[in-house]
Amino acid sequence: MRSIAALFSMLMPGFGQIYNRQFIKGVLLIIVEHYDNVMGKINTAIHLDFNGFHQNALESANFQYVLFYPGFYAYTVWDAWYFAKPNVDKTKSAIPFIIGGFLGEFGAIYANRLSIPTLMVGLLMIIPMVIGMIAFRNH
Repeated sequence: MRSIAALFSMLMPGFGQIYNRQFIKGVLLIIVEHYDNVMGKINTAIHLDFNGFHQNALESANFQYVLFYPGFYAYTVWDAWYFAKPNVDKTKSAIPFIIGGFLGEFGAIYANRLSIPTLMVGLLMIIPMVIGMIAFRNH
């Protein structure tokens, strides 16, 4: 089921690909995700940000890696969703996922200017992806 594959990738990039039996791709994506997460200190930033330490989260994050993550994340979710069902229109189905990736990128770029937790903005990237999964569910 396509939605399950996408939800697995939302939990951990690469898990949706493993669910789709694309084992090598899934393992490679998990490795890339962990590398980017550790080098960007993304989990530390998430923890600090959600606990009200917005400035500390910004200071702990390495934005050379953080800026890579939203696009990567959106791609892995779309890839898991797309390849779970053959013969889907690749061009149109990718649009909501691309919008989600851009939302995450803009959240990261303007993180120091936002008064709300930055990573809450990052979570907003999930909304267009879910809308796309619903809109293209029958294609």
